[in-house]
Formats: sequence, structure tokens, C-alpha cells
Amino acid sequence: MKTIATIGLDIAKNVFQVHAADADGSTAFNRKIKRADLLEFFKKLPPCLVGLEACSTAHHWARRIAEFGHEVRLIHPAYVKPFVKRGKTDFNDAEAINEALTRKTMRFVPVKSAEQQASAMIFRTRTLAIRQRTQAINALRSHLAELGVATPQGRTGLKALIAIANDEHDGRIPASARFALQQILKQIEFLGEYIARLDREILARTKNDADIKRLMTIPGIGPIIAVAITALVPDLSGFKSARHFAAWIGLTPKSHSSGESQALGNISRMGNSHLRTLLVTGAMSVIRSAKTAERVSPWLAKLRKRRPFKVAAVALANKTARIVWALLTRGGNYSKPGSSADVGTMRERIITPAYGLVKR
Repeated sequence: MKTIATIGLDIAKNVFQVHAADADGSTAFNRKIKRADLLEFFKKLPPCLVGLEACSTAHHWARRIAEFGHEVRLIHPAYVKPFVKRGKTDFNDAEAINEALTRKTMRFVPVKSAEQQASAMIFRTRTLAIRQRTQAINALRSHLAELGVATPQGRTGLKALIAIANDEHDGRIPASARFALQQILKQIEFLGEYIARLDREILARTKNDADIKRLMTIPGIGPIIAVAITALVPDLSGFKSARHFAAWIGLTPKSHSSGESQALGNISRMGNSHLRTLLVTGAMSVIRSAKTAERVSPWLAKLRKRRPFKVAAVALANKTARIVWALLTRGGNYSKPGSSADVGTMRERIITPAYGLVKR
């Protein structure tokens, strides 16, 4: 039997496809293995290089397989797709993973620990609860609109809707409809309390973490965004530069270039959509508060004069992401440009003055 050097593992729910190759890349075998037999297979196999697509349950299997001495690497599915020869089958996918695994220029996804995955679950749960609450509010608004009741949008309008739905003397709402609307109100109230408990848990995590406290000094980053960054991206050293980190989040323009023609489109929206949403929301808050702030960043003031509000918010979110990368990878503390802390030689700085980050 050939000595196995690399394995491409196409994971699934119950049946896995294993493609094994020797040192020169020749196929040793490509066969199916049931879920119950997978760990026993890798336990008997001599240590080798194993590749998986970075998809659902991939981090779990990577940790379990690594326990037997194997080196496990996760590859983004988009980087595996070009190596699929023909047709979407488990057989071809496992072979493509093995082929991508041996490329010297391939970029890999760091394997997360169970604790890191658990920390990220609180944000996904919070996002789900917010989405469900929004659906309930929209349902309440649309049902009352069918009965001719309309109120302004926002918190003020929601309070008015709740008061109307609870007012038993309001003749515009039939009794049967009022019963259904009150069930929606109970759901909205429950989800609001649920989100509040999650927020309190997030705030509790900010008390004893030095990195989170330093992140919260950056304009546009509060407790929720700071904890989300440390939970969703536990190791920023995997990015070569701040630009790579911002591109991974999806805050950089999508390029459509060929030859001497260069065209930049909308943001790519790649990477973590939850983190991107939080950063853009924080940037929008900074721009809104800048209207009444005593001192506005000259860069932001010039940007607002020549770009729309949301475009400027995305640009500011991109800049914020770069500051986050510099702060967590190079150390130091954030200070506003032009402050007393922003004084010193270039050697003392850990990033350009435009980012407002200096070393103390």
C-alpha cells in the first residue's frame, strides 16, 4: 500500500468522502466512509496532512482529527471550486480539496477552538432574536394597517401601535383580531427581554478583557462590536495587513479590471456579514454625532462633502477595521489625531498618524 501523504476530506452529515494521495500526488484511493467509522479510520492512519472545506462542522472535525497527530488545514470553499474537474460530486470534491491542499500559495482558515465557537454563538443568537423581533413588529404594523390604523415608523410609532392594540375600547379593531395582535405583542415583549439578557452578558465580558477595553476607545466601537471582534476573529495575525482584514470583512470595492482598464464597483460583501453590519452601523453613528461634535475629523468632514451618507459610512467602517487590526496586532492605544498623545517620532508610532493610533 502506498504511503499516504495528504488526504482531502469532503465532510457531510452521515457519509464522508476520503481522497488519499501519496507524496508525488498520485491517488491512493478515493472512497466513502460512514460517520461512525471516520475517527477510527484516522486513528489507525499514520500522521499526514488533512484538508477540509471551511464549512459547517469543519472546525469540530478538524479538532477531532488533529487529536491523532494529523495536521489539519481548512480551505475556503471558493478556493476549492477551481480545482473541481467536472461535475459537483463528493468524489470530485474530495479530490479537489486534496489538490488545493498542496498548493504553496493557498490560504487557509485557522481552526477555532470550542471556546471560540461558543463565544461567537451569543452574537448569532442575538442576531436571530433581533430579526425575529423585527418580523413580529412588521407583522403587527401590517395587520393594523389592514384595519386602517397607521402610525409613524420608529419607536414612537411602535408605542402608538402597542397602545392601540391594547385599547379594548378602540372600535376599529375586532375582538378576534385583538386576541391575535396581543399574542404578537407578547412575542415582541419576550424577544425584547431576551435581547436585553444577551446584551447584559456581552457587557459582562468587557470588564476583565484589556483588548476589549482598548477597542472601545475607537470611535464607532462599543461593547457589542468590541466583543464581537474578539469572538468572531480571535486571531488577527492571520491577516498580512490591515487592508487584508478590511477586504476579508467585505468593506473594499470589488475590482473588475483587465489590462490597462481598471474599474472598482460596490463593496465585495465577502467575509463575515455580521461583523460588517456592526462596523457600518457604528460608522453611521459616528457620522450622525459629528454634526454636533465640537471637533470633527478633517478627513471625515471632507469625505461628507463629496460623498453620500452611506458611502461615507462604509469608508469610515473600512478605516475603523484597519485601526482594529493595527491595535490588536501591534499593541498600543488609540488616540484622536491631533491630541497630546499623538506626538513623537515616526519610530514611536505603530501606524500612520491618519489612523490616530500611537504607541505608548
